[in-house]
Amino acid sequence: MRAITALLLTASLALPLPALADDALPPMITVTGTGTVEAAPDIATLSIGVTTQGETAAEALSANSAALDAVMARLTAAGIAAPDMQTSNLSLNPNWTGYESSSVSGPTISGYVASNILTIRLRQLDGLGAVLDAAVADGANTLNGLTFGLADPKPALDEARKEAVADARARAELLAAAAGVKLGRVISISEGVVPTDPAPMFRAEASAAPVPVAGGEVGLSASVTIFYQIVE
Repeated sequence: MRAITALLLTASLALPLPALADDALPPMITVTGTGTVEAAPDIATLSIGVTTQGETAAEALSANSAALDAVMARLTAAGIAAPDMQTSNLSLNPNWTGYESSSVSGPTISGYVASNILTIRLRQLDGLGAVLDAAVADGANTLNGLTFGLADPKPALDEARKEAVADARARAELLAAAAGVKLGRVISISEGVVPTDPAPMFRAEASAAPVPVAGGEVGLSASVTIFYQIVE
């Protein structure tokens, strides 16, 4: 008796659900809109550091610390506050040599390499080139990337969101007109994630000429997906 009751209950639950789900969904148009706002940057993020070598680990690390102290002192003198400087990578590794040798002993350690990378926020972009020159002159020999941005990106992002919604509406109206229907109410809106390109990676060498730096403009993008009901 219990088995029969369970079987009947399972059948009554399984059969109506697809029909209910189909009836609950009105005809819709789904569109995705994007918007981009260009703005002049007012902040830069710089990844710069010092790489040194020594016969021993202590020598390599000591030389690295001395060079980095000089770089940080110059950055501080240039007006960069302590909260805008942060160690992002610190490493000390043996320098292995002899990989191509046919010696039975194999590779050997030939000194050590120490590296210390700083991530710096620069809020005065007009002095960026001079800061780079000074840092390299004081011992910085690794530049891992330079990116530009906005200290407060919210206003620009809000404008990009408005443009994304307007773009989605225009797409939906075009599709509705082509299909011979009319747009109804908005059923749902969801914001998407817009991918960004990675920052370029390169190394810096000391140069007598000032480093030319152009901030240009940064683009902030937004993406929205909107479901519109179709009115016949």
